[in-house]
Amino acid sequence: MSSRRPAKTGAKAEPASKKAKSPKQKPAAQSRGSAASGAPTRRPGRRGGAARSGPREISAGGVVVRDGEVAVIVPTRRAADGSRVLSLPKGHVDPGETPLQAAEREVREETGLVAEPVRELGESRYWYRRDGRTIGKSVHFYLFKYRRGKTEDHDEEVEEARWMPLKEAEKKLTYAAEREMVTRAREHLEEGERKDR
Repeated sequence: MSSRRPAKTGAKAEPASKKAKSPKQKPAAQSRGSAASGAPTRRPGRRGGAARSGPREISAGGVVVRDGEVAVIVPTRRAADGSRVLSLPKGHVDPGETPLQAAEREVREETGLVAEPVRELGESRYWYRRDGRTIGKSVHFYLFKYRRGKTEDHDEEVEEARWMPLKEAEKKLTYAAEREMVTRAREHLEEGERKDR
């Protein structure tokens, strides 16, 4: 990496609720996401149809696959209870970036890997508390195919980056929405293998 972003700011708290939305079947660069696969369409935090007001953050992340494995990270930032987090690479969408561009950048920075986008997997929406405020957050996830790089080349925001079997990640990732994205990635890959036979 020739240049590094400054460390992310603001303490993350345990999300109040998380749900994942599935995208329509479109290429990664064009997909916006919808509830096409039967995932819940109601936004977390809505009661009686009334939307929560307040700031909303947009982030993007990647499920990078190679030979039945997925790249996972342990960020330096801990969970609200102080425990280590096992997650997928993800981060804020910078001004002028698309979610896909942000996901590619975050994958490169947080894992040290260069990967090619395959398709959008869906969007996770949730609310969390920070400094006494409720923050809405949307995270767009994309499936990526590994091209090159070493996990040792991750940035300073990550304690560890490593490869993990897809099925193991479906059980061990800290957040349910991220486990769901790994399941979607695995199912997409298995479907492709069946079609190739």
